[in-house]
Amino acid sequence: METALTRLVGVRHPLVQTGMGWVSGPRLVSATANAGALGILASATMTLDQLRDAVREVKSRTDAPFGVNLRADAGDAGDRVRIIVDEGVRVASFALAPSRELIAELKAAGVVVVPSVGARRHAEKVAAWGADAVIVQGGEGGGHTGEVATTVLLPQVVDAVDIPVVAAGGFHDGRGLVAALAFGAAGVAMGTRFLLTSDSTVPDAVKARYLAATVKDVTVTTAVDGLPHRMLRSDLVDSLERSGRTRALVQAVRRAAGFRRTSGLSWPGMIRDGLAMKHGRSLTWSQVLLAANTPMLLKSSMVDGRTDLGVMASGQVAGVIDDLPSCGELVERVMAQACETLGALSAPALRGPRGSVTS
Repeated sequence: METALTRLVGVRHPLVQTGMGWVSGPRLVSATANAGALGILASATMTLDQLRDAVREVKSRTDAPFGVNLRADAGDAGDRVRIIVDEGVRVASFALAPSRELIAELKAAGVVVVPSVGARRHAEKVAAWGADAVIVQGGEGGGHTGEVATTVLLPQVVDAVDIPVVAAGGFHDGRGLVAALAFGAAGVAMGTRFLLTSDSTVPDAVKARYLAATVKDVTVTTAVDGLPHRMLRSDLVDSLERSGRTRALVQAVRRAAGFRRTSGLSWPGMIRDGLAMKHGRSLTWSQVLLAANTPMLLKSSMVDGRTDLGVMASGQVAGVIDDLPSCGELVERVMAQACETLGALSAPALRGPRGSVTS
């Protein structure tokens, strides 16, 4: 299926596997790429050396295009951009709007720039700065999210910019892809659906928690880092929501100390990263510290399998997913269902006795 997205990045199918910290590693990204979709390597939880090694591992596993996701507000964003350029990565995606300078540097090197946005004005800004496409995430999406549903946000952005728009938030099958195309999108991006594949390195016990979840078990909370964060409800989330400021601060300091030992960051560096995530919001000191070590909370679940100590970012679609196909099987299934749906929509229709439509 050819769209503006497939032509832009050189993949066979208009599907994107999003860059999820601790999840979107070389194995998942290369499996996605080999299936004909666009895999995005998550770099925010990697050191510079780890990023370079991960890029080279993906390249050793596939000849297909893939991308790297990075935080535009990271202090070493420029160094990460240079790795992307030096290693010949096809696509750079951003969790936040990148600066005009970063976009220009990437485009000058022939890298396709695809920021993720959660509002029409952000899409307009990065498009004016030269972004090649945007991923638009509605409130159904996992991780940090907004309040506007994809079905409302997506057409706003499609109408506002002249670059390809990729829809994210609430997608998991071929019917969703067709719906996004009908809204004017050039493809869909999926996180939770690719997390729940056999190629994902997330521990099986954690995947089981996702598969067991209902739609009502996926919640939005600000208790983790002060920002709206969509995740599976757990005892830890309940505890954070019940905690007063003093108790929350003590818990945050304890977790931040653990993250500092693991990451090698200094206390000033952690606080600086936490403050960078405020985005104009008023955060308590416990939330600043939690914002700085949110990656550690994700690692506890996504790598260590400790769902009692970590958080599980999740889109609402977790409540309707019940299997773990390979990336190849998933992409094939999504595209087959999309073609069937398009065929059914274009088939000659006969009017029934009361105006109903039958094919």
